[in-house]
Amino acid sequence: MKAVVMAGGEGTRLRPMTSSMPKPLLPVANRPIMEHVLRLLKRHGLTETVVTVQFLASLVRNYFGDGEELGMELTYANEEKPLGTAGSVKNAEEALKDDAFLVISGDALTDFDLTDLIRFHKEKGALVTVCLTRVPNPLEFGITIVDEGGQVERFLEKPTWGQVFSDTVNTGIYVMEPEVFDYVDPDVPVDWSGDVFPQLMKEGKPIYGYVAEGYWEDVGTHESYVKAQADVLEGKVDVDIDGFEISPGVWVAEGADVHPDAVLRGPLYIGDYAKVEADVEIREHTVVGSNVVVKSGAFLHRAVVHDNVYVGQQSNLRGCVIGKNTDIMRAARIEDGAVIGDECLIGEESIVQGNVRVYPFKTIEAGAFVNTSVIWESRGQAHLFGARGVTGILNVEITPELAVRLAGAYATTLKKGSTVTTARDHSRGARALKRAVISALQASAIDVRDLENVPLPVARQQTARGSAGGIMVRTTPGVPDSVDIMFFDERGADLSQGGQRKLDRVYARQEYRRAFPGEIGDLQFPSSVFDSYTGAMLRAVDTTGIAESGLKVVVDASNGSAGLVLPSLLGRLGVDSLTINPGLDESRPTETAEARRAGLVRLGEIVASARAAFGVRFDPVGERLSLVDERGRIIEDDRALLVMLDLVAADRRSGRVALPVTTTRIAEQVAAYHGTQVEWTTTSPDDLTRVGRSDGTVFGGDGMGGFIIPEFSSVFDGAAAFVRLIGLVARTQLTLSQIDARIPRAHVQRRDLATPWAVKGLVMRHVVEAAGDRDVDTTDGVRIVEADGRWVLVLPDPAEAVTHLWAEGPDDASAQQLLDEWAAVVDGAGR
Repeated sequence: MKAVVMAGGEGTRLRPMTSSMPKPLLPVANRPIMEHVLRLLKRHGLTETVVTVQFLASLVRNYFGDGEELGMELTYANEEKPLGTAGSVKNAEEALKDDAFLVISGDALTDFDLTDLIRFHKEKGALVTVCLTRVPNPLEFGITIVDEGGQVERFLEKPTWGQVFSDTVNTGIYVMEPEVFDYVDPDVPVDWSGDVFPQLMKEGKPIYGYVAEGYWEDVGTHESYVKAQADVLEGKVDVDIDGFEISPGVWVAEGADVHPDAVLRGPLYIGDYAKVEADVEIREHTVVGSNVVVKSGAFLHRAVVHDNVYVGQQSNLRGCVIGKNTDIMRAARIEDGAVIGDECLIGEESIVQGNVRVYPFKTIEAGAFVNTSVIWESRGQAHLFGARGVTGILNVEITPELAVRLAGAYATTLKKGSTVTTARDHSRGARALKRAVISALQASAIDVRDLENVPLPVARQQTARGSAGGIMVRTTPGVPDSVDIMFFDERGADLSQGGQRKLDRVYARQEYRRAFPGEIGDLQFPSSVFDSYTGAMLRAVDTTGIAESGLKVVVDASNGSAGLVLPSLLGRLGVDSLTINPGLDESRPTETAEARRAGLVRLGEIVASARAAFGVRFDPVGERLSLVDERGRIIEDDRALLVMLDLVAADRRSGRVALPVTTTRIAEQVAAYHGTQVEWTTTSPDDLTRVGRSDGTVFGGDGMGGFIIPEFSSVFDGAAAFVRLIGLVARTQLTLSQIDARIPRAHVQRRDLATPWAVKGLVMRHVVEAAGDRDVDTTDGVRIVEADGRWVLVLPDPAEAVTHLWAEGPDDASAQQLLDEWAAVVDGAGR
């Protein structure tokens, strides 16, 4: 006997889950509902099956193919238009006309004994046997009355409670003889219960009802979909679960990586190659799909998570459904009954209220509170670029496919035959993405000079030596799971705002240039890169007095690429040095704030015990520098900027220093004392670079370990800052603690507030209005200066739904009071 699986319905009540996926492919316990149906058919010997398809038919065909993987023979009957329950089977008449056949829905979960149903049909000599079951609420189903012998007496489709006269309902499973096709007109919508069966009964044809024992759930609503998952996990339905039951009710599929410190409270299911980190809590009736990543601190309860979903740290998912390829960012909360469609982005700390529907391909911005369904609106990422290039979570937001498209767009902005320099940090992720970048550049008629693993300043310097631009791939500082793809101009500086907008436009249009076969770009690997870099630096930076000073320094390479430069550099300087952590560690391409702090404490201990003049600690890519004085005390980054400023200004006695507007105004006092002046810039690194390039600039810094030494480079360079510092200390013969002690203490407070994109402009207008007649500086954001000299800066973040605030006063309490006052203004305007 053959079977017919009806898989053509749209499943409109299940949207947005069925907006981009046919209902039979919706997963239950990580297997499509229809696969459970096909496995049931196979168990009862019904291996030859015709599948009727209409809505998103190609997806069903592509998934199941010819059925070989299931040990079945599948053929397909395609409906050009909806033909109803009987019309769709009539459409497959050619394959069914020789013998009795069984009809079953591809989107109902059941474990009925189909063998007994077929036996009953044959014993009764029925033309049609209707499979019935008893349900507590029959309103959504067709009620069927049968006599003592099992013959059907009456059908009633979708009754009201006043019409309910039985709890026995039609499951949509039938055994039929081919003669039934005589009662179905071709190519027109016809239903079994509404059209065919009444006609058969009128003519006295043998229609029987078989009351089945077992489980049956018509997965037609979100509630029934979630219930079906729970029922499978509870063992209420006899279906195959793919995986291993590692403890009662806890199913884990092949290749899944579950941390021992994760809390699992079954029954639950974790799909193949999913990753569950430490401190995650997954509770009963949760289904985690294939290749899902659940980050530390996340909580899931009664959540159904489809394949390839990213669940961020501290996120909270309760009683919700998450569509495939969706990213749930840090601390997001999705409440009971909410449904998120495929390929959505749910921003950090956003809240999606219960029963909200978010349709596929939508973005919920960070901090948003969503209490109505998001159907038509779609707010994609406004700009590719953040503070330091294109940033995102590796293989979630930044994938090899994205890297190829980005590199292709960048190549399209350059002339054919141009040269681009590429580089990376020492992480495996950066290595993989850089290879994708190189391939895309070459395929766009661009020659590539690949530096491989080098410090970021070396990549910039080498880019400036004849390249049209450069690309650096590195791990985002302090975020091990994230990467930055950084784009440089021909000077090795970050791409300007105009250059970023141009790249944005090409990327958005997806109009990438491709090379003809004879134009494919060349790939070269330059030699002696480090010697060239250190030689140019030592020729440019003043090193007089170092060799004679007898200074002893401790240098911490922090297991990063900065250590690749140090042997050449320290040897040529002739300084007594102790280098620690010089080896590359692929497992630590960046460091958390806690790890960095611990490293500085350790560096301080070594400096004090070695009686060194000071200690420096590079960041892993050699861009930034942290300081420890001769006593082993950490000089915080904002103080290190003032110390370097004092030394440089005292050495030069004239010129201009470039500092972002967020810097303490004590910097003006320090600069003025030594005859130099401050030029305030925006917080953008490329603005600091712009001022650093101009004549008369003697120094620049951002207060976060980034220093510009203009005589060598106009960008942040940890090694150049180190060499400059050694020379300055050697010539002044003052210790860092002495220099630090003569600089007044600063009192700057900072706070970040979540601000939806839609109200950012409104917030800034309210800030300007609230400033009244106070002095206002709009170099970057809005800086309001009080009559007593205190100031506050309100600055909207260019890449996130956040507003940053800084405030400075004569003491911490005064600065905090000012910060609280203006935070209330920002918060009030955003509500």
